[in-house]
Formats: sequence, structure tokens, C-alpha cells
Amino acid sequence: MSIDAAAVTPANGRAAVVVLCAFALFSGADVFVKLLAGHLPPPQVTFMITAVGLIFLTGQALVRGQVRRLVPREPKLALLRGALLAGDTVLIHYAFAKLPLAEAYLIAFLTPILVAVLSFVLLGERLSARGWGGVLIGFAGVAVALEPGVAPLNYGHAAALGSAVLFALSLVLLRKAKLAETDDALVASALVVLAPLALGLAVVTEGLAAVGTTDLLLALAGGLAMLMGHGLLVRAFRIGEASVVAPFQYSQIVWGCLFGLLLFATPVELHTLAGAAIIILSGWLVLK
Repeated sequence: MSIDAAAVTPANGRAAVVVLCAFALFSGADVFVKLLAGHLPPPQVTFMITAVGLIFLTGQALVRGQVRRLVPREPKLALLRGALLAGDTVLIHYAFAKLPLAEAYLIAFLTPILVAVLSFVLLGERLSARGWGGVLIGFAGVAVALEPGVAPLNYGHAAALGSAVLFALSLVLLRKAKLAETDDALVASALVVLAPLALGLAVVTEGLAAVGTTDLLLALAGGLAMLMGHGLLVRAFRIGEASVVAPFQYSQIVWGCLFGLLLFATPVELHTLAGAAIIILSGWLVLK
């Protein structure tokens, strides 16, 4: 996570491996969020996990004598991305409160399609016809895996769509960031914006609940997973084309099923396996 972005030519194969690891870590962090949110207010959980990540990132920089690496050379761009990620988090949490998880996930997973469009418009990246097919097939795989129901449109749907747009913009900014910007600065700026925002939301909505030793240990694990996930996500989008790397977000469905089976005894159904197979096919098409 402390390596500067030195790549100039996209390395999509390597970026795909890195981003798969990133989304695996994000899914792991979601497990800890789920465990904590069972008895703590969601904004407080977000703050705790984000604060842990920020503390570890800062501590690592202090030990190595590399605090300057946390300061973005282009603060406007870095803080804009941090604001986009913070808004994304707030909106998706609202969507989770108003919609069935399957509905919220399905809308949120419009992100890769939006990244492909935005990368073409803003970065001039061109996705092949096969690549576009892979993006759309991946979204179809998510729909098959989740089997969302039909619910009347409400503000939750709008929030999930807004979350997808903001996340897509934040991912495109990773490619737009100058090579001189460090990965650590991009991660730190996102955490610096998100931590106080989550704390403020926790205070003004449900207030802060008491936490125990187990809660702190779960937040510690979740914060570390989230921090490493952000670091790998930044690295993947710095070395690969955004329109190619983004569809690997669909892999979270596979990780979610695996973690659900191992940790929550959630059975994996046939439609889930079918959706996962379609998602794997879409990843292969995008990389071709």
C-alpha cells in the first residue's frame, strides 16, 4: 500500500488479480459490519471501522517516517474522491434501511456499467464490444444470483442509484489521479472525510452506544480489512483500465455467499451458483 503508482501502461491482468483481492477484503469487512450492526447503530459502526483504518494507516506512516505520504499533492482531487466515497457510504446505508438487501445490491452493482460509460466520456477509454458484453452479462449474473423481488419505487431506490453513481465517479478519479500522487494519500483522504461524517451522523441520529471488548476486536478486524481493501482498490485502478477492472466488483456476490455459508450457515442455492458462474464468465469476457 506504500508503493507509488509508477505504472504508465495499463496492466489489466495484474489489476484484475489485485482488485479481486480488494473486493474479497471488502466482503470480509462487511461481515464484521454485519456482526456489529446487529446491536450498534450503523453510523457508529462505520465510524469505528473507519477510525481503526485511519489510526493504523497513520501509525504505519509514523513508524516508517513517511507521514508526508499521507498528504495529497493534489488535495482538491483527493478530497473530492473522499467526499464521493463518504456520500456513497451514507446513501447505501440509507438504501439498506429502506430496501431488501437484494434490491439495494442489484442497483448498487450498476457501478461497473457506469464506470464503463464514464471512462469512455471522461478518460477516453474504449471498451470492446466483447468487454461491453462482459459488463452487461455480469450484471445479469448478479440479478440471477440475488433473485430480487418487485417493490414499489421509493427513496431507497434513488439512494442506491445515487450510491452507484458516486462510487463510479470515485473509481474513475483513481485513473485520473496523477502518477505523482501516492496510494497512501488517496486512501487517507477518503478515510479523513468519512470518519467525521460517520461520527456526526451517529451523534445526530441514534447517538453513541456503549461498546464492549468484543466490539472493539471486531472493529479492529473490520478496520484492517477495510484499510487493506482500499489500498488494493487504489492500486488496481492505478495500474489497470477503469472500465476493465470495475466489473470485478461483481465477485463480491461469490465472496458473500462463501462467508455467509461458513460464518452464518446461510445455504447457497442453485440460482446463486448459476449467477456466480455467469459472473465468472463476464470477468473472462471483460479481460479478453
